[in-house]
Amino acid sequence: MPIIDISPALHEKTPVWPGDTPLSRKWLAQLKINGSSVAGSSVASSNAVDSNIDLSTLTTTVHIGAHADAPSHYLHGAPSIDQVDLEPYIGPCLVIDARGCEQILPLHCEEALKTGARRLLFKTRYHREGDVFEKQFSSFSADAVEVMGKSGILLAGIDTNSVDPFESKDLPAHKMFGRYNIRNLEGLDLLDVEPGTYELIALPLKLQGFDASPVRAILRRIP
Repeated sequence: MPIIDISPALHEKTPVWPGDTPLSRKWLAQLKINGSSVAGSSVASSNAVDSNIDLSTLTTTVHIGAHADAPSHYLHGAPSIDQVDLEPYIGPCLVIDARGCEQILPLHCEEALKTGARRLLFKTRYHREGDVFEKQFSSFSADAVEVMGKSGILLAGIDTNSVDPFESKDLPAHKMFGRYNIRNLEGLDLLDVEPGTYELIALPLKLQGFDASPVRAILRRIP
């Protein structure tokens, strides 16, 4: 089955939440061939040591690109990302076309829930985000999350920067995800994905004590 990559590429210009840590890369050593450094980046570091290997350090927020929030991100004392069950991140899922909506409402979930699906991904964008963070994006209403929770949903994902609106301070959708123990994915790239049933694989890294983790999210068509 062909693999459909739904993770946006991460680079120095990938937008992150205002005030969060953008991606940066520091070269510690650079591969040298025939007397010249051939770094795997367009910008080589003058401080890097010529070496028989490329070696670099990555610095960024764990909430960059496609990522999984841990319950500890929004609930004090809740499990961190290394403590969550991995089952929600692997298995059949349904991609739902909700493009243009300001918020995911119960009406966007009703037909999907009738199928018995336990993982739902919501496609809301008509374009990919560029190098500038967009503060206007689709999110979840707390009512929609509650409806999903009562129906036994394990995971819900979205192709925007958060499950709550940018201006939200009390994070009602996040907290409803926590109440029903639903895992959430944010920052997916679903632009080229047709609505339908797929297998989802989007495992978070085992980052001990962390509030989130980037994921390499993929879909495969279920025959």
